[in-house]
Amino acid sequence: MAAEAADTPPTPPRLHLLGELTWRDVDSSEAPLLAVPIGSCEQHGPHLPLDTDTRIAVALAEALATSFEPVDIVVAPALTITSSGEHAGFAGTLSIGAAVTEQLVVELVRSADWCAGVVLVNGHGGNALPVRRAVSTLHGEGRQVLAWWPHVTGSDAHAGHTETSLLLAIAPHLVRRGRAEVGRREHITDLIDELRAGGVRAISANGVLGNPLDATAAHGRALLTRLTIDLIAAVDEWRT
Repeated sequence: MAAEAADTPPTPPRLHLLGELTWRDVDSSEAPLLAVPIGSCEQHGPHLPLDTDTRIAVALAEALATSFEPVDIVVAPALTITSSGEHAGFAGTLSIGAAVTEQLVVELVRSADWCAGVVLVNGHGGNALPVRRAVSTLHGEGRQVLAWWPHVTGSDAHAGHTETSLLLAIAPHLVRRGRAEVGRREHITDLIDELRAGGVRAISANGVLGNPLDATAAHGRALLTRLTIDLIAAVDEWRT
């Protein structure tokens, strides 16, 4: 039995996941695009995992890599701890701050000169400013980089119907449906001043901005499809 096990061929790497490849797999005459999922490790209410943003960003980056033609796209290991200071009032949140996140993105893209360009697939709104600043620096250096964000906003800003539906589609075993609670439901623009002044804890004791109670996996799958189409279109336009 041991001999048979030793003769079993290894499972081939998934060609779109950079971390599973060797440098020879990546080195070719036609350089691929690199998709970098940017997530976070921060509270997402009492019912969603701390890596919710990361899981969403990874799912979208992988959908891009498997659907985009004719250029090859490889997906980098995700950035899993970024700028989440607004969630510092909740246990489990980790943050490296805006300045470090900005520099991290700059140095990561600088290191990727072997690829034809970098697509930053962002899953955390708190990274908007540092990522924009990083992209501005990189564009000034003549580097090919695109920052893309899911366009789902309004009164469902955090751990509400949208993110809960997405997680029910991506990782249903990690959604604690019995713990889900309604949070603040005002439009985020009506809460932004309080949010900036005191963080999420100051405006929502349970960390939820929205209503997760009616979330469904079906809605999550539909959202993933729509967001993937939006992402593919953005990358296609950027390349032309």
